[in-house]
Amino acid sequence: MSVDLVLLDQLYRARLVELRNRAEAAGFTKNGSVEVVRARLIQHQVLADYDLSWDGVQAMSHQELGETLKVFGIKSSGSHKERRQRLWLHLNHDSRRLTVENLAEMEREKLHGLCRRLELQLTGTRTVLMGRVAGVLASQGRGWGQIKRSLRRNGLPDVSSVGAQAAAPKISGDPVEEEVILIEVPDTPVDFLQALPQHLVEDAADMLSKSEGKRDTSALQTLVGMIDDIERMIGTILNSHGGRWSAPEEDLFLRIAVRRGWPIEDEAVSTRLLLVAARIAEAKGARDVAFQQVGETPVSGSRAASVTDSDAIARIRAKMTEAEQVIARLR
Repeated sequence: MSVDLVLLDQLYRARLVELRNRAEAAGFTKNGSVEVVRARLIQHQVLADYDLSWDGVQAMSHQELGETLKVFGIKSSGSHKERRQRLWLHLNHDSRRLTVENLAEMEREKLHGLCRRLELQLTGTRTVLMGRVAGVLASQGRGWGQIKRSLRRNGLPDVSSVGAQAAAPKISGDPVEEEVILIEVPDTPVDFLQALPQHLVEDAADMLSKSEGKRDTSALQTLVGMIDDIERMIGTILNSHGGRWSAPEEDLFLRIAVRRGWPIEDEAVSTRLLLVAARIAEAKGARDVAFQQVGETPVSGSRAASVTDSDAIARIRAKMTEAEQVIARLR
């Protein structure tokens, strides 16, 4: 499969703001998460010559599917059917929204449509259809919806050198040793204090308001009413930390929240707040987002694929203890 590796490398490394700018410039819709926009750009720019409709995916050979999945930067192993399912999911759905938990809220017609596209049986009640789709999502796991972390951080190996050599001019005349110049294009400056579109703020508020029990309902609703302050605080931290949102930035965010008297004493509430903060930071174009949500499970989401729920809770507990010590010293 022949593709533009330089462009692909750029899309792997790009942040949400950059990807949206590319999509808008190319005339594509820029709505969606960073992974959704990235997949859209890869489909229409890197793989523009390939038919990636449902029928086109069905017609692909086992090898072609594997190569295509690798271009998208996601898991490429599995049976022929599993590869078709994974590619179709990656092209048409957001893994943060299409989760097992959210299937319970889907209408039967949508579940029926998912079963048809995932090549599942179409008979049965709504509950039966939901179970079939849930089975596919569970078996696919984290194999779709997000590119591999190594690609996001490092891109394609040696692709910059290859691109620079191809672009180096050939000088005629006196025999002169050619010099290969690697040009690094700096990131476009981003003003992280710029307000997010209203629909993204509302999505963050909705995510924050989901309660796991009666004990945290009041605190979460209080934080929902402060969503604009939360967004501004995140923007201020990003601006002063070079656009990075990782563990030190999360520590600072929690310490400031405690000093302002925000109701985050409960572990579940503080964990949810960090998940929402990471989502807002990502939407603003932050890099090195540390505390990412997997799927749509709010309070029990993990920092990354290799970190368990208990690790996340332990980390929040340590942060809260540190924050309390800071407050005690200030009194």
